[in-house]
Amino acid sequence: MTFRDVPTPFSRRQFLSVGAAAAGGLILPGCSTTSNQSTDPEPDKPATDPSYASMYRAMPEEDFPIPAVDLTKVDRRFYRQLVDDPTGERPGTVVVDTRSYYLYLVRPGGKAMRYGVGLGRQGFTWSGEGVIQWKQRWPKWTPPAEMIARQPELEKWSADNGGQPPGLDNPLGARALYIFQNGEDTLYRLHGTPEYWTIGNAVSSGCVRLMNQDIIDLYDRVATPTPIIVRGGTRAIA
Repeated sequence: MTFRDVPTPFSRRQFLSVGAAAAGGLILPGCSTTSNQSTDPEPDKPATDPSYASMYRAMPEEDFPIPAVDLTKVDRRFYRQLVDDPTGERPGTVVVDTRSYYLYLVRPGGKAMRYGVGLGRQGFTWSGEGVIQWKQRWPKWTPPAEMIARQPELEKWSADNGGQPPGLDNPLGARALYIFQNGEDTLYRLHGTPEYWTIGNAVSSGCVRLMNQDIIDLYDRVATPTPIIVRGGTRAIA
């Protein structure tokens, strides 16, 4: 993924300085769906509540029909739910807790919508405060040159080749929300994935992934611009 995915040209300079400090090295994210995890994990307990089956139903009405989630392959603590807000942030703020693999959308009245997420592997992580400046339905994906250098098979999706078209196999899934900092594109995204069994694991190449049904729900609730905080815990360290 690259800033070419965004119609307005932005410099990478701010991201490079933040990424080097946060990751300890200059490695650009690409939001690859490549996973080293088992495709058939054992969750804590199977889904029994029919309301969750409805929440994670098949979505044939989408531009690219989305299959239902097999909830027996997702730990039920990562199912979308309304909870008491643990972040203390103002309503409308998105908070990603990288320690617990949760994303919170703070709501009025001391509540938050909580989603399970998958996160970037060590060396590909990002933290700090930013803004969800742009969002897109069924986005295309353009891997950065740095990722193509590591994975030459991705050359066919380079910027020169027009990127990877949207679809169920696209690493950004059904929706993407683009994170900016100080007016600069960080190259990090909140995005969907069909690999629902990876939720709750560190498997992607740098971005925050949600089940496609969850990213659609979040997309519909979040306006632009929206503040976002990514940190290891629900509250800032004093």
